[in-house]
Amino acid sequence: MLKKIAAVVACVGLLMTVGCAKTDAGITTNVKTKLAADDTVKANQINVDTANGVVTLTGTVENPAAKQQAMLIARQTNGVRDVVDQITVNRAEATSGTGDAIADTSRNTADRVEDFGQKTVDKTEGLGRETVNKTEDLGHKAGEAVTDAAVTSAVKTKMLADSTVKGLKINVDTNNGVVTLNGDVSSKAERDKAIMIARGTKGVSRVVSNLHVK
Repeated sequence: MLKKIAAVVACVGLLMTVGCAKTDAGITTNVKTKLAADDTVKANQINVDTANGVVTLTGTVENPAAKQQAMLIARQTNGVRDVVDQITVNRAEATSGTGDAIADTSRNTADRVEDFGQKTVDKTEGLGRETVNKTEDLGHKAGEAVTDAAVTSAVKTKMLADSTVKGLKINVDTNNGVVTLNGDVSSKAERDKAIMIARGTKGVSRVVSNLHVK
């Protein structure tokens, strides 16, 4: 009898948790926003996908510190049940410079500015962060290809800023410049506006709409 009661209580607790949990699209947006605001993490190198509260992080970072910070940010986001780590560390960046250098000193002084093809330069951690964190527009001017993660972040940011589109209810995924929109919208006008925003974002080659009008 006690086992049955415990099972019922567990089920009720699970239902309450699921009912209160944020949508996968909302979790994805929150994680990306936090990554973009963090000085240690380069958000345009990390792609975020959420399924049933489980966040999967993919992409490449320059050092282990950035990877650990990205994992920590995702775990501390409301609604996240678990985090799957598929982030890789760019070994060429991590090992550049003198092989006998102390690891912490290497992290602080060996940040390379990729946009200008500059080799590793010695500088303080603060200066390295200021020069390495680049906007998407600067990347275009320097001739760099826009990453899928950067395209996803740009589309989500525009949707959140638009009064017609409820960005948190729309999930955005990008693969080789092809943006796929998933989720429910309240009207045809909202759906059309979301598609227009995606098509007008730099780096987008095509838009696939799986949006449903409730």
